[in-house]
Parts: sequence; structure tokens; C-alpha cells
Amino acid sequence: MIHQFRIFDTNIVLDVNSGSVHIFDDTAYRVLSCFSEEGVPSDEKIQLLRLELGADTVNEAVSEIEALKAEGLLFSSDPYEEIFTSKTTPTVVKALCLHMAHDCNLRCKYCFAGEGNYHGEKSLMPVEVARRAIDFVIENSGNRRNIEIDFFGGEPLLNLKTIKDTVEYAREREKNSNKRFRFTVTTNGLLLNDEIMEYLNDTMDNIVLSLDGRREVNDSMRVRRDGSGCYDAIVPKFQKMASIRKDKDYYVRGTFTRNNLDFSEDVMHMAALGFDQLSLEPVVLPDGSGLEISKEHLDSIFSEYEKLALKLAELRKQGKKINFFHFMLDLEGGPCVAKRLRGCGSGTEYLAVTPSGDLYPCHQFAGIEEFRIGNVFTGIERQEITDTFRRINVYTKKSCRNCWAKFYCSGGCAANAWNFRKDLFDIYEIGCELEKKRIECALWLKARELAG
Repeated sequence: MIHQFRIFDTNIVLDVNSGSVHIFDDTAYRVLSCFSEEGVPSDEKIQLLRLELGADTVNEAVSEIEALKAEGLLFSSDPYEEIFTSKTTPTVVKALCLHMAHDCNLRCKYCFAGEGNYHGEKSLMPVEVARRAIDFVIENSGNRRNIEIDFFGGEPLLNLKTIKDTVEYAREREKNSNKRFRFTVTTNGLLLNDEIMEYLNDTMDNIVLSLDGRREVNDSMRVRRDGSGCYDAIVPKFQKMASIRKDKDYYVRGTFTRNNLDFSEDVMHMAALGFDQLSLEPVVLPDGSGLEISKEHLDSIFSEYEKLALKLAELRKQGKKINFFHFMLDLEGGPCVAKRLRGCGSGTEYLAVTPSGDLYPCHQFAGIEEFRIGNVFTGIERQEITDTFRRINVYTKKSCRNCWAKFYCSGGCAANAWNFRKDLFDIYEIGCELEKKRIECALWLKARELAG
């Protein structure tokens, strides 16, 4: 399987199964279109090109394509399908998302968690639940050494005392468990001060800072209880947080809606503020919300992603590297095969823990009773749920099996599939289309980078 596309003035060809990326001149690109999906050339179509472009030119292109085929770099076979179609090998828990607070000091208009309470009672995670969550992941992580802990909410800093205790407890448990914990916190920034920033900088392996871009965009979405915006309160804190991180991980993460389809301006605005690790996600909401992305917006969004790719390329030419999360691509390393085929590992390797200790496949399933897996005190109670999630991969999702982007998106988000299709083995179509466009832009940026 191959995917060929033209973006700006560049003809790019992706060999899906090998992951090889090629830049073709115009002649070779047209000749490639004369090959079937299986890599068999059409003599009739090629003869027509010979008459139009010249036999020697076309024959040379055919020879180059056949050479790439022989090297396994074009029309390569899929080495994974037979293995993974029925693969249900048990996995271990590698990461927990700890819901430190089912409460929030913002009322973001697009939030899937309601007012941060996941449509339930407001609550903070007690210390004993957090400690038991650490014990649970140690007990269920097998020989896995590195464990990820995400402090999430709501707004997790509403429960800073428990965060501190959890970090201290986990570090103590490291001594006799042969585990190494990595911590991430996601915050809206309102509660940050110098003391808290110093603590987070010292203890967190990654810090996610929530900002939607320009003041008018951010303050129309990310509002306080009284309806006022938060931009002026949080931006100076985020700038300071980013500056003290130095070589430590952080990124500024936002969301765009149908109200700011010129979102490349928001990305560039955040870059101008001094942030060089950025993410801006499309909102995921059902029809009728007033903020959702619809099919009618796709062309505009595609153009905006291209515009953003051009802007980032220009900045790189000036020596300013901005890492935009959706355009980050590693053609040589990247995720392992299992992760490429299965995705984030929700429901098996990655679980969410509510303040009461209940276990869910991920934070987006939290509070949906039919997806409650168990509790950190009692363990996995509904193995059938984890078994179902274990079966999800790009080969068991019929819409993914023959998609050129499957090894990059890994089948997409299970929660989105459930929310929109009520089928974990289906897809969220708009999300798929956006992902494919982002991958094309990322491939163009990478090709441009490698070409010098």
C-alpha cells in the first residue's frame, strides 16, 4: 500500500508498510499513478505517458520505481496483519491518570467533564486512594520498570496536598519495587504561584499548561465562574513556568472550535509569547453544541493546517524551532510496533482512577458506569472490559485496516468512537480526516527538513 499526495510544490509518496517516505519529481509521480495498488504497472497507461513525455524519461522513472519495489521501499507487504488481527496477549498496566479533583475553578465551554466533576459529585482524591493507586500500579505492572502517573482533573492543583503526598509516597516505593515513576500534571494555571511553580519544576517530568491562543479566543472559551476570562492571569505565569523548565519537558495545550478556524494565528500567537512546545487540538463535541467541528469545516481546517506548516517551516529557516505536537514525526525511531497498531493502550496499559478509586479505561470514560473496570482497592472486577479493549487495533477496526494513515493514528481514539458511534471498533470520521491532513503536513515538514 502506498499513499501519494502533492502539497505545495512537493510530490510525496509514503510506503505505508515500510514507513519509507520519498520525494518524486513530476514525471516519476505521474508514472507511479500508472501502478495498481499491488504495485503492478499498467502497460497501456505507461505507453500513453511515453507518447506524451518521451520514452527514455518514462522508462527511467519506471526503472527507479521498480528498484524501490525490489528494496522493499515501495508496495511493501504488511508484516503485522496476521499477527495482530487476533492478538490478545495480556499486557501490564504502565500508566495511571489520577483524577486529583472532580472540581474546577474554570467553566470551559467545551469541557467533556462538565464543570470538572464528570457530571457527578464534586470531590477531591483522598490521600489513601492516591497511595493505593500507586500500590495498584506497582502490583499490576509486571516487570515494567518505568511507570507514568498523570495528575489530572478538573483542576488537579485544587488538591496539591495530595499530589505532594503521592509523589513522596511513590518515590519511597521506588526503593523496594524496582520501579521508576514519571509524573505529569495538567493545569489551567490559575493557582500557580512562585512556590508551586518551583515545586512542579522540581518534581514533574512534564507539565501541560492549558491556553487556547489569542486573548479574545481564550477568554471566549476558558472562563471563570463569573464568566470572565483568564488570559491575563495565566499567561505571565505560563511564561515564567516555561522559562524555568529549561531542558525539562512542558507544552502549552489548547483547543480550537468552529469559532476560531483561523487557529494557525493562535499557534503563532503562543509562539510569539515565547512558548516552543505547543499543541492545539480540534474540539470534539456532538452536533448541536454550537462549537463542534462539522464536515463543512474540513476544507477550511485543511487549508489552515497547510498555512501553519508553512509558517513553522519559515520559523525553522530562521533558526526558531517550534515543536507543534501534531506535526512531530520520527521516521527512524518513533513508537514501537505494538503502540503503532494499538494506540494509547486505554483500558489495558493505561487506566484512569477517580477520587473514589474507581478504575476506567481512560479519563474520557470516567463516570460512565458500563465502563467501570474495578477499583484500586479491589482490583480488576470486570475483566471482559479490558479484554475488549485489548482486541482493539488497526486490523480489528474495519475502517482502519486499509487506511494509509493507520500506523500513525493507531486507530484513533476509542472514547471518540464510542461517543459518536457507540462502537469501540468504529471510528470518529471527522477526527480521522483531520489526522490524515496533519500527517501529510508533518511528512512535508520532515521531507523539507531532510532535504536541507
